[in-house]
Amino acid sequence: MIIHSERGPLAGRRTSSAVTTAAAASERKLALWNIGFAYAAFLIGTFCGLIQVFMRNEMIQLPAWLDYYQVLTVHGVTLALVYTTFFIYAFLITGMSKALGSFGPKVARWSWIGFFVAAAGTVWATIEILSGRASVLYTFYAPLKASGWFYVSLALLIIGTWIISFALIAHYVKWRKANPGVMSPLFAFMTISTLAMWIIACLGVVAAVVFMYIPWAFGWVDTINVELSRTLFWFFGHPLVYFWLLPAYMAWYLVVPKLLGTKVFSDSLARLSFLLFILFSIPVGLHHQLTEPGVADFWKFLQVTLTFMVVIPTLMTAFSLFATFEISGRQKGAKGLFGWVSKLPWNDIRFTSLFIAMVFFIPGGAGGIINTSFQLNEMVHNTLWVVGHFHITVGTPVAMTFMGISFWLIPYLTGRTLTKTTKKLAFVQIISWSVGMLFMSTAQHVLGLLGAPRRTQHSNYSDHPTVLGWFDGFFSNTATLALGGIILFFSAMLLMVIVFRLWLIEPRSEKGDLYAEFPIAESDASATPRWLENWWIWIGIAVALILLAYTFPITHMIQDAPPGSKGFINW
Repeated sequence: MIIHSERGPLAGRRTSSAVTTAAAASERKLALWNIGFAYAAFLIGTFCGLIQVFMRNEMIQLPAWLDYYQVLTVHGVTLALVYTTFFIYAFLITGMSKALGSFGPKVARWSWIGFFVAAAGTVWATIEILSGRASVLYTFYAPLKASGWFYVSLALLIIGTWIISFALIAHYVKWRKANPGVMSPLFAFMTISTLAMWIIACLGVVAAVVFMYIPWAFGWVDTINVELSRTLFWFFGHPLVYFWLLPAYMAWYLVVPKLLGTKVFSDSLARLSFLLFILFSIPVGLHHQLTEPGVADFWKFLQVTLTFMVVIPTLMTAFSLFATFEISGRQKGAKGLFGWVSKLPWNDIRFTSLFIAMVFFIPGGAGGIINTSFQLNEMVHNTLWVVGHFHITVGTPVAMTFMGISFWLIPYLTGRTLTKTTKKLAFVQIISWSVGMLFMSTAQHVLGLLGAPRRTQHSNYSDHPTVLGWFDGFFSNTATLALGGIILFFSAMLLMVIVFRLWLIEPRSEKGDLYAEFPIAESDASATPRWLENWWIWIGIAVALILLAYTFPITHMIQDAPPGSKGFINW
């Protein structure tokens, strides 16, 4: 009011604009901190991955203070939990700011608080692992018992992500109140879907850590209910995969059409697919426990059935993407059944990286169907097949999509550009990552089919000549696994060089630079049913499915539990 009376209304508008600019700068800074933390974890995790493949081939020997399971735990935690989580929040924070406008002071403050809480938990957990007090792998299965402080640090990591999540949800709610009756931008809708799934899924692991692992690890109780602890973990563990995947899907739905110069194929289809992921990605954790006793076959069958339902939104996404490819190609003059392929922008690394990621997801999804099928799961459970599946789903479609996003998100946040030299390096990096993952993941699948165990440093099968003969082929050989790992490490180091250049070295971008924009395609929501954004309906259905799938199994695990287990520390 004082500004208006003394200097006029235009001065007030300039002040408001300055505040908005400062808020946008704060959000960019927060996103960059998340990206920096993510890539620090990526560097540590990939180095540990290289050590693992060398140890599986007996090529190196670790010092006495470091063992294989410490390395394996750091590898899993830093890449599967830390790199993905912090990068995802950098992407969501930036996109929500662009889609809904700059954050208010409360949203910005709580987002920063959430970041520091999650970062503190991550650093603390890493220290616990490297100190030899938490070599329990990223699944931290009981009755293996880590230090109580390890579980406290994991709780801090989750709490930090919840704080950021609720801050972003508050930003969305504020926008909805200011725009009654208007469908939210598709990016914002997808973000809220992802966060809703994440918050619900984390309830399982939070319950396990706070009420079971922490009292047990600190000696407040003597034993732990192993079956219940694992069930609560996989209540979280399977939707965790979709917490990784949905931001990649966001890029496929929204960034790819923009790069092709067209619109989102169907706004309502995109929204419905994300809602279906909420419904069918949470009440399915028992399909990770098909070989475990203590759960009736009916409940396993029910959750396997719900798992297969995820195929529906997956195929909806594939249909939407290929329709987008063909529409774009036809608009550019493509003829024939596959003429559109030649019209795709293959020289744009932002597109090529995402397209290759999509292609890798095809065999990854097929492998997931095998893992979910009870009889086939009997063959591959606890073998290297599962590790290969994990790498060809998370390590390629998700990781490569995040890499492709990095090539424009970091320039967007730093105000720099992707020069021709760095663009060439990016193509080399993406191709080398694809080749390395093809070698390593294929070898892991084949070795798993032959019975090679997972979660073990090395097995020489008692030097039995017949068994050793099974592992003489190119892809049935741990040497090929090591070759893939070496190529992946080279690609990872090249990616770190690219990130460093985009952050600090590349020249400042000029107006019109394609790599300095946040590419979000236009989405026509005029025909989208309003009930698709009625969260009470969808969260209600999700809760009902969860109660149906878990109430009786968990009640049985508590009422008819066998004697609890004491902790084991065998490292």
